[in-house]
Amino acid sequence: MSKQSEQENMLYNWKLEDIYSDENQWEEDYRQIQQLSAQLGIYQGRLGESGSTLYEVFILTEKMERMSDKVYVYAKMRQDEDNTNAYYQSLFDRAESLGIQASSAAAFIVPEILSIPEEKINEFLAEVTELRKYTHYLDELKRQKQHVLSPAEEKLLAETAELSMASRNIFGMLNNADIKFPPIKDENGQETEMTKGRFGRFMESPDREVRKAAFQSLYSSYGKLKNTLGATINASVKRDIFYARVRKYPSALAGALDSDNISPAVYDNLITAVHNNLEPMYKYLRLRKKVLGLDELHMYDIYTPLVKERPKEIEYETAREMVLKGLEPLGKAYGDIIREGFNGGWIDVYEKEGKTSGAYSWGSYDTHPFILMNYDNKLDDVFTLAHELGHAMHSYYSNKNQPFIYSQYSIFLAEVASTVNESLLIEYLLAGSEKKEDKIYLINHYLEQFKGTMYRQTMFAEFEKIIHATVEKGDALTPELLSSIYRELNRLYFGDEVVIDPEIDLEWSRIPHFYSAFYVYKYATGFAAATALKEKILKEGKAALDKYMTFLQAGSSDYSLNILQKAGVDLNTPEPVDQALNYFAQLVEQLESLLK
Repeated sequence: MSKQSEQENMLYNWKLEDIYSDENQWEEDYRQIQQLSAQLGIYQGRLGESGSTLYEVFILTEKMERMSDKVYVYAKMRQDEDNTNAYYQSLFDRAESLGIQASSAAAFIVPEILSIPEEKINEFLAEVTELRKYTHYLDELKRQKQHVLSPAEEKLLAETAELSMASRNIFGMLNNADIKFPPIKDENGQETEMTKGRFGRFMESPDREVRKAAFQSLYSSYGKLKNTLGATINASVKRDIFYARVRKYPSALAGALDSDNISPAVYDNLITAVHNNLEPMYKYLRLRKKVLGLDELHMYDIYTPLVKERPKEIEYETAREMVLKGLEPLGKAYGDIIREGFNGGWIDVYEKEGKTSGAYSWGSYDTHPFILMNYDNKLDDVFTLAHELGHAMHSYYSNKNQPFIYSQYSIFLAEVASTVNESLLIEYLLAGSEKKEDKIYLINHYLEQFKGTMYRQTMFAEFEKIIHATVEKGDALTPELLSSIYRELNRLYFGDEVVIDPEIDLEWSRIPHFYSAFYVYKYATGFAAATALKEKILKEGKAALDKYMTFLQAGSSDYSLNILQKAGVDLNTPEPVDQALNYFAQLVEQLESLLK
């Protein structure tokens, strides 16, 4: 490939050769990880000997984990390029098994550290200067001590990890490789392929028959698999409960939140706050029904823009410039790094057959970030690009400024930076809009972001809470019960203005996040925090930006709520959630005024 062709290729395809220039290197690291995991065994039973011995184990474990992450990330992203590729399916399977082997080899470390008297640990920290960077890590182990098992039990539990991934992996193959959808007719009456990647475009179509056809095509296919998908989600819930009970948590919810040192009260308060602020959502839906001129508002009517003219196609090159302009309040250095990513093979841009759907940002400590997109020239895709760049930049700054042990920011914080980017982008676009129709479209889009995050993700969170509690009290999760629970939640969150079509009862069957339980509530809390941070950055300027950059650089060097507090947001109180939902209500009022 010529240099020019390679540069053009990197504009639209990620360059996984930046991880391994050839797969012989991957195989070499694979072998080294096996050797390192075997070396760890010589330290078992010796961690209390001295501070230097403990430090040696930390260094060896870090080397193994960094290499294991790199091996895993490469194999998974190669599979995500084409889920039908048997070679990369095999490579990923090997990487997954190796990661479990490495975790199993290291399983003795935490329980053995916890068996060392606290006074002795303090002596080690005093004697070995290099150990002191692990102080927060050691404090965190002490906090979770009651939930750590014996070395033998931890080793056994680590070896169950591969089995525990079965439900998610099976769902992933069904959802990304095997499921096919009936074709539909587009706005011109031409038969066209229906894919998950195109579903969002079809649901935004001004043609109601196209929306309805896409809606029915998608859910008819999931409906044919409802028993299988019911079994996979049931198995996933039982896995969550098993691990929570083994670790002596009162519930799967408490177990999941404890890793971030978050109280279940934060989760419950979010749901309560949203329940108390459903009226603005109902008002928005009434406005939508009126503007669209519909006798009935169906579930396939709630995403189409309220401006009749379909916005023009937004080419990827244009999207990049829009994002860079929107993120200018974050400073020149931030923008320069993004430009490096745009031109340097960070992003896999377009949908391809077999490619994993959706979007994500990923990478390892020893690589730059990577972003998977399925860009389809919609405004929503522009926001997805800004969102994933938020994740990527959070990882970039954390990796650059934290040692490996603290480089991974918590999942609780994961959605903050991504949503700050989206919020800044919408503010930029609104400020530059002169036409009334453009403002209506953008406010409508922003309201959809609120609806999809603060309301929809909280509904998902409530669904997860209900289905886990159902199994915890001994009841079975049948497809019929799952659909019934989901239907009633839709009734609550969408109110009387929307016809709850029977197809939507099956939406639970296609949501990948349900296989990573009690994650989605963090989208909502993250959105609330991001709304507050965006306001501070725009109103306070450099002082707020400096605090925000410190947030991006913090990784997991402190507890999540503390890191946010230092940036100026306190999620121990309901105030950020209430403020965000109040802003939603104000936007609804603004939209109503523009539409008069």
